[in-house]
Amino acid sequence: MNVDTLTLIRRTYPDLVDDLLTAVVGGVVNEPITFDLKQLRYALSQPAKGVRSVKGSIPDAEGNPSPEVHLFQANIDYVFSDSDSAIEWQPKGTKPLDESTFYVDYFRPDTRSLLTDINIGSVTRTLTEAIGRETATLYQQVYQAYLAGFVDTASGQSLDYVVSILGVVRRSAEYATGLASFLRDPKSSGNVTIPDGTLVSTAKRVVFETTELRTLQQGQQRIDVPIRASVKAKGAAGVVPPGAIVQLEAPIEGIASVTNVDATALGTVAETDDALRIRAKATLQGLGQATLAALKRALLEEKSELLEVHDLNGPPGQTSNAGEVTLLVSAPPARYAAINARVQETRAAGVLAKVFARYVFAKPRIALTLTASLTTPGKLKLVYQLIGALKAYFETLQAGEAAEASKMLDAMNAIPEVKAAKPRFLDVLTTKSDFDSRASDPLIVALTAAAQASSSTDAAALTAALRNVLEGAATPATRSSRSPPRVAARTMRRS
Repeated sequence: MNVDTLTLIRRTYPDLVDDLLTAVVGGVVNEPITFDLKQLRYALSQPAKGVRSVKGSIPDAEGNPSPEVHLFQANIDYVFSDSDSAIEWQPKGTKPLDESTFYVDYFRPDTRSLLTDINIGSVTRTLTEAIGRETATLYQQVYQAYLAGFVDTASGQSLDYVVSILGVVRRSAEYATGLASFLRDPKSSGNVTIPDGTLVSTAKRVVFETTELRTLQQGQQRIDVPIRASVKAKGAAGVVPPGAIVQLEAPIEGIASVTNVDATALGTVAETDDALRIRAKATLQGLGQATLAALKRALLEEKSELLEVHDLNGPPGQTSNAGEVTLLVSAPPARYAAINARVQETRAAGVLAKVFARYVFAKPRIALTLTASLTTPGKLKLVYQLIGALKAYFETLQAGEAAEASKMLDAMNAIPEVKAAKPRFLDVLTTKSDFDSRASDPLIVALTAAAQASSSTDAAALTAALRNVLEGAATPATRSSRSPPRVAARTMRRS
């Protein structure tokens, strides 16, 4: 469900009463207007003599939609201009989330409603508040039904229904519980995370799984993690003596061994909602995901090609540490984020998966003169739109196909504010990046090569060579980089 739909569903009682009262006296309720950071003034669709309320979604601290509907304050967040029936947002006030919808309740000057007294205690208001109370209850029921459809928000019997799709059933007190002690590998350092749902077992294949995520801190040699018997170890089968747990089902980098200091015992309470959610997610993540074939299938479904695999059992030159796999893929740059996310979803719990790709990066420098006045956030949005237009054009190119400056300008000119600003190229910085298992830190390698290539003793020339490398540095998702000099913005070739 999108943020605009949630804004209309998550209605509070006071908010609903305001809407009902506005409608009773002939006003306009919830007129939708799309907010754009590049402008502050928005005209209403009809003449208005006053605004009753403006509400919508605001960004949280991380820039994501806030879960609560926000009521904006008149003369602080916005002002109403009765001369042209427009809402003008104040530069220092709170504003809606960019490209979200805000809703305006307002009074029309030519209303013919026979009901005009909406003051507290009036018959009209009393009846409206009674209707609003029932309506608010209905909205809350609709919202609770929405929450009941997701693992993270469902609870009780609703959660049982959701996880039953995966064949997961809430565990009763018949499942044994206890603590598993994870011991650090002497060769490792730093923090080591023990994911929830990690499987451990005895020599006789009695399997347990961790029920909480725990982190072995740097310098700490042991950590105890709560465990619960698996479905096949229901009842007395899950009761094992001290030291019976001896192995991890999947290796975890930094962990040498696992055991149980105390015996496990049958539980005393049924599985909680939080524990059931964790187990359901672990089940979903672990379905057919512990093999390299599963990773290859995930890459194929994301329309990418697997070029190299570095794992523990790989051939000479393509091996990796235990619990780690590195994949070199061939895919369009725009697909990299989705491919990496799909691999991380598919990998087995406890396995570190790294995804690398070969790309040629282009960094054009463009000059333009704006003819229209934009807000500071609006200018930043315009920059992102420029980047998006160029990315969309590059995505249409095939490997080796030339990127033409005229077509890049056409792509940018599709943005109204840019076309009037007459953009022009200054130059284009290019960076070729690929995977090289023998390379050390790519930035250090590139800086060293630039310094060695500069035979001049002129400090300014050396500084310029190093600056060129830093300005064309590759993305962190690569292993090595080579930065050619600037090229004219006529044609480039994509590889």
